[in-house]
Amino acid sequence: MPTDAPVPDAALPADPAPGPESRPWYRRALADVSPLRDHADYRRVWLGQAVSSIGQQMTAVAVSVQVYDQTGSAFATGLVGLFSLVPLVAFGLYGGAIADSVDRRRLGLIGSAGLAAVSAVLAVQALAGLDQVAVLYAAVAAQAGFFALSSPARSAMIPRLVPAHQLPAANALNTVSMNLGLTVGPMLGGVLIGTYGAQAAYLVDTVAFAGTLYAMWRLPAMRPLGDRKGRASVLDGLRFLREQPNLRTSFLADLAAMIFGMPRALFPAIAVTFYGGDARTVGLLVSAPAVGALAGALFSGWVGRINRQGAAVLASVAAWGLAIAAFGALHNLWLGLLLLAVAGCADTVSMIFRNTMMQVAAPDEMRGRLQGIFIVVVAGGPRLGDFESGAVASLTNPATSVITGGLACVAAVLLLAARRPAFLKYDARHPTP
Repeated sequence: MPTDAPVPDAALPADPAPGPESRPWYRRALADVSPLRDHADYRRVWLGQAVSSIGQQMTAVAVSVQVYDQTGSAFATGLVGLFSLVPLVAFGLYGGAIADSVDRRRLGLIGSAGLAAVSAVLAVQALAGLDQVAVLYAAVAAQAGFFALSSPARSAMIPRLVPAHQLPAANALNTVSMNLGLTVGPMLGGVLIGTYGAQAAYLVDTVAFAGTLYAMWRLPAMRPLGDRKGRASVLDGLRFLREQPNLRTSFLADLAAMIFGMPRALFPAIAVTFYGGDARTVGLLVSAPAVGALAGALFSGWVGRINRQGAAVLASVAAWGLAIAAFGALHNLWLGLLLLAVAGCADTVSMIFRNTMMQVAAPDEMRGRLQGIFIVVVAGGPRLGDFESGAVASLTNPATSVITGGLACVAAVLLLAARRPAFLKYDARHPTP
């Protein structure tokens, strides 16, 4: 049962754990699983998020397929991203401020319960055969709101669940958890949707939230530390980020990748026009970046030996853009899946370094708000990218949209490198946020 005593911030032990260099070479190449082995609360949270992530990605594929089936329009499918963008921005920012004011465990419980309820509503509309795109748009908006409300709280808990020296390993493991969902979810969703209809994916998603709800229930109280009283200010979080140029640049780099180089909304149209496929092909396309991301996370033992983390972020984002542009130009299915996997691997490397940089710079009383901003970038950016890719495809064609988006991502990285050379010199041994 949970307790009322707040958990103190994680601290380095008196005798630091053995470093990665003490392990055999073949183990140094693999992800460090010590946070899962050593901390039961973190292990439950990790497992719950992995299971619920699978269900959520099944739902994402089902919504995309339903909208495209009902409208036959890439633009209408792209609007799914726009309808979730506004709640993500609003609730991401204010959800982060709330997470710095209340018990983060309770906020995580509320958000997870709300997400389960939305999935149940989606299952009901599919079973009833409503065929109303407006219902799907409304459900996506509600889903985005609950996600953005609770996600900053869940992310801000991590430095309270594992000690400081295990944060890079925990960030890599979180990426594994997320990409298990992104890999298994779309593939399983594609099979279920093609065989039993969208309602099957929605029902599985509803049940899958039991894991997250149980993990949150078992946690102790997670009230923010410090003597601050009253509601935390969103503006204070934005001011803090404004004063951290390296963190700000890392956010901008990820926005460039997600807005210009994320053709996810076009996957239903690409599956048909490029490959003559169906819902199963959509599932493969959606899951391919996650396969690469999962591989990158599983073999992330080397990331702890990289000190020039800013340069690594920009190189990873540029690699993402080049892989996406090549995917748009080459219409062979298996080669396309390989290129999407390369892009996903590059994204994992970028995410691990960006998360680690942010956690080093943020005090506990500011973590919720920075995580809220991070959610707006990570989750809101792809939704804006859905709209951008759908709009360009409607004016030209899907191939042109994907190619120009990938090249625009590379151009944005070059611009950031030119405007912020200090970011390229960022050294993890002497961090300057």
